[in-house]
Amino acid sequence: MQNQSLVLLDTDIGNDIDDAVCLAYLLAQPRCDLLGITTVSAEPAVRAALASVLCRAAGRDVPVLPGAADPLVGPPVQGPPPQAATLARWDHETSFPAGAAVEFLRRTIRAHPGEVTLLAIGPLTNVALLFAVDPEIPSLLRGLVMMGGAFSTVPGPEWNIHCDPDAAARVYATPVPVHRSIGLDVTTRVRMNADAFLARCGNPLLKPVADMAASWIAERPDVTFHDPLAAATIFEPSLCTYAAGAVTVVRDPGPASGVTTWRPGADGAVRSPHEVAVDVRPDAFLDHYFAVVDAYPSTPSRRSPLE
Repeated sequence: MQNQSLVLLDTDIGNDIDDAVCLAYLLAQPRCDLLGITTVSAEPAVRAALASVLCRAAGRDVPVLPGAADPLVGPPVQGPPPQAATLARWDHETSFPAGAAVEFLRRTIRAHPGEVTLLAIGPLTNVALLFAVDPEIPSLLRGLVMMGGAFSTVPGPEWNIHCDPDAAARVYATPVPVHRSIGLDVTTRVRMNADAFLARCGNPLLKPVADMAASWIAERPDVTFHDPLAAATIFEPSLCTYAAGAVTVVRDPGPASGVTTWRPGADGAVRSPHEVAVDVRPDAFLDHYFAVVDAYPSTPSRRSPLE
């Protein structure tokens, strides 16, 4: 992938704070043309409102559309977003088009064939529906980058895959020009003390992130940069080392549902369909993340949080 990129973000912002940390990075990244945001999992309209908070804080008019609320098969796993409590303190969109997320993704990708990177940092329900509605779409992507899976050193299942293993299995079974997974094997190595992270949130773009983080950090000493690492590899792929091979997903009900298995590609074999991150440079990532976010223009948000 080249450095400059058109990006579509599919996110379950509102539970773990890393989705908001990731979106702030994309809004600040000068090499990112963020074409739109779709949300997935329980209460997607509330998640869309949370995404719009950061877009408004950045002074950006980015389309935000709620997507699927429930997994393809079986009962919901993820609950409502606790970060919704912060919406009363920040300016945000209050009305979103219903049922239009997948069609928005389809039309946007078709309008830019071979140019769009789809960044999926939540359960893969919207992506699976997109691929089912228009089977040509995967071949029209520049690439699919996902935060998902656990492939070697960390036991699974990873949360995004576990929340909709049927969708994940369908997405992994679909050929894409670049099909990259950034899994727990590398993301769990990129951590920052919660107090140290909050101390870096003076930028207007990160102030609402710090507010959203309060409920998450109250029970955890660290912030783990799962989703931001996936996003950063679009622009700085050398932050991680990758291996080619094939990923399969356990779809059977039970605690192993969503476990990802990894088979490295063999020399001389047919081209391996998936690229998995196997190593990371944590310090280089953190330096890169804050260099991008701290450089963002200090434009005041439309509304400050209530005292």
